[in-house]
Amino acid sequence: MSNILEICQDAASLVATQKPLDLFNANSQQEAIFLSIAKSTLDSLRRYGDWQELTKEGVLKTHRNKSTYYIQDFCPDFFALLNNTVFIKDSAEKVIGALSPEQYMRERFFNLPSVSLKFKIQNGRFVFLSQPPEGVKIVFNYRSSNICYDPTDEFGENPEKSQITKNTDVPLFDEYLVKLGIVWRWYKRNGMPYEEEYNEYMQEVKKRFALGLATKDINLAANAASADELKGVIINAASSC
Repeated sequence: MSNILEICQDAASLVATQKPLDLFNANSQQEAIFLSIAKSTLDSLRRYGDWQELTKEGVLKTHRNKSTYYIQDFCPDFFALLNNTVFIKDSAEKVIGALSPEQYMRERFFNLPSVSLKFKIQNGRFVFLSQPPEGVKIVFNYRSSNICYDPTDEFGENPEKSQITKNTDVPLFDEYLVKLGIVWRWYKRNGMPYEEEYNEYMQEVKKRFALGLATKDINLAANAASADELKGVIINAASSC
């Protein structure tokens, strides 16, 4: 994988401009422009959707007399929750959530309490509708805020980062995709036509993102009705459409 400086240098060759030598050279406007558009490219990709590259599993363990949990305390790189992925690990019970503000208020003030755990995400917190039992382990999938990693940090506990801080940082996204994003932004920053490059970039974004959605969810268990049809574990079954 190419690092961010090498990707910017390849992009500079495509737009026929001087290649950056140090993205963090405070005395060079050229380097500052490439660093800015590289950061903008990676940030826009992070916000685009639930990429496989950014999907991780988080774990929340409940405590006594506590119904509110700050996400940063147990999941520091949290960016967004993947809905329908929250389960109580000990019993494989699905957790109902996340609730919209209207649903939360309706459940809290107008409906009778139920045994199901329900929650909303508010101000960077998991807020449960009712206090969960102590010691419950809740697992969920989420989109990470990290966009790159440091290949020189061989012994670091978490080499992934949410910001580019070195020339040697490697993006978590496909390098060709990142290069296309830098190219069209460079043209736009310099007041040049960029529609063709932008369209090519967006086509590639949609294609790469769709690759992560091309297979079905993993099915590790069958219910009684489908037991005769499923003779084994289905993992990444091919789509029928």
